[in-house]
Amino acid sequence: MKHFYFFFLLISGLSFAQLTPPTALQDYYSGVDFNKTGTDLFDDLAIPTASKHSNYLSYTPGIWNASKETDLDPTNSNSVVLIYGYSDTDGNYVTDRTRDKDETGGTAGSHWNREHTFPNSLGSPSLDSNGDNNPPYADAHNLRPSDVTMNSNRGNKKFITGSGNAQDISGSWYPGDEWKGDVARIIMYMYLRYGDQCKPSYVANGTANAIDADMINLLLDWNAEDPVSTIEDNRNTYHGNTSNTYAQGNRNPFIDNPYLATVIWGGTAAENRWGDTADPDTEAPTTPTNLTASNPTSSTVDLAWTASTDNEAVVTYNIYIDGNYYVATNSTATTFTVTGLSAETTYQFAVLAVDAASNTSTLSNSVTETTLEAPASGDNCLSETFENIPTNASNYAERTWTGDDGGTWTSTDARTDQTLNSRTICIRNGNLTAPTITGGIGSLTVTTQLTFSGSDGTFDVLVNGNSVGSIPYSGDNTSATTTTITDINIEGSISLVLDNQSTSNRVRIDDLSWTCYNGSLSTSDAIGLSNINIYPNPVSGDSISINSNENLSFEIYNMLGKLLNEGKTINKTISIQTLNSGIYILKLSNGVQSITKRLIKE
Repeated sequence: MKHFYFFFLLISGLSFAQLTPPTALQDYYSGVDFNKTGTDLFDDLAIPTASKHSNYLSYTPGIWNASKETDLDPTNSNSVVLIYGYSDTDGNYVTDRTRDKDETGGTAGSHWNREHTFPNSLGSPSLDSNGDNNPPYADAHNLRPSDVTMNSNRGNKKFITGSGNAQDISGSWYPGDEWKGDVARIIMYMYLRYGDQCKPSYVANGTANAIDADMINLLLDWNAEDPVSTIEDNRNTYHGNTSNTYAQGNRNPFIDNPYLATVIWGGTAAENRWGDTADPDTEAPTTPTNLTASNPTSSTVDLAWTASTDNEAVVTYNIYIDGNYYVATNSTATTFTVTGLSAETTYQFAVLAVDAASNTSTLSNSVTETTLEAPASGDNCLSETFENIPTNASNYAERTWTGDDGGTWTSTDARTDQTLNSRTICIRNGNLTAPTITGGIGSLTVTTQLTFSGSDGTFDVLVNGNSVGSIPYSGDNTSATTTTITDINIEGSISLVLDNQSTSNRVRIDDLSWTCYNGSLSTSDAIGLSNINIYPNPVSGDSISINSNENLSFEIYNMLGKLLNEGKTINKTISIQTLNSGIYILKLSNGVQSITKRLIKE
């Protein structure tokens, strides 16, 4: 079955070279565990990259001033080096490689301006969603001097493979042989620093990395093929030294050591500037065997297979549906539940193995399975009149009875001598737990009324342990309240609990029912949860926003895995008022899928 992991992949026992920063960098990277690999190392590196970004430059004049310090031509301190440029002698100003450092502005022909290597408009949300004078729009690690017309020629074109000088290739952009490594390491930095707002897949064409589908293998190739330049080192050294006027305080770790990208994402082995580079792993895992599909519901199918073997270690399995990539399992488990399928539909499944160097096996044997009929819209999956509760009892105790549909109901701190429409359960400082059923839940309806004296209050409604809303009751004990919570939309096996949020109000509950889940998702809809972004991130305020209209549950964990906060998104926002400055893991769930995001509060 599919499980949730705080860090998506754990790659252990692999023959990566030892990573020990040089003496000059050991203080900067003191909190990073370089024995980690994969996304564990990525998450560790993200902490100093964000926390040491202490000086937020303005786009104007901050970036202009910084560029005049960081991008100087090593052979002529009066000029800056222009990204994508390649010739100062061909008589064409567009291709100039250097330009007088003081010729800044927007005039074509003699001026240079600021190129967003990761284009503003390709961020999700755009890089200027917090304004021009804020990160990530004004992050100096992303901004490079460029000829005005060359900058315009590039525009927001996505990067693509090529060779030679910078050029447009079928509407995409090749940065040039001299600049492709710079570009790759900048995009990696932006992904590390700003997370899902700056995914490499937004700005580069090519095959997705098998370990992290948001990384593009072309960037790993460029990182390996084009070594770090003097300009890159100069920029990194300047920004890492907070005594410099326009230094941000943080560094690009992929400039410090391009081999870090290899340890995180595999692929073509890059230069290890901190030691020897291990021999590349080119051996693919064996093919998974004995794939089976079973236990279909209207929207899910369980898969199981025999594990692959590898000379190093398998790190994940990729699931294919009808010949198309569906998702990476993000674990070495050999079982997985495919969700979000359409009812009464026959699917073909296959699986392949991936190792830490992104070598992939061939596809396993394929199997087919047909999903079941979906529950009829509006049908009740469960209803309860409370007619079968124990005989009248006025004391408060735990009560257990067989409900109208034959399942076992439990209520704590409850009495059974009250009526509303008929028999009721009356709860004081306790809760009501329904039997677990497999039809999911669409909407919930229940009637409540205060017993004796008291005040307005609510029951918290928990589905599978996550809050999906609340059921109110009035402080007027003569008025009954019937409430329906719509669009809960959670499929599969569910447990439901109503928890009284008062320690003294005594409340009667009657005529509870919920409809079956009837929100079958297409495969593309199910995968869509991975496109959710949170912003701003990093955040200095008390809330973050998400770009989803779904009713999502959230959980926030610290980096040690301790749950700090949970609840439901409200108007596309999540309150983080109680969080201190630091790095957190945010888990979002729609009841069908879960996804995690790294959250930075400044």
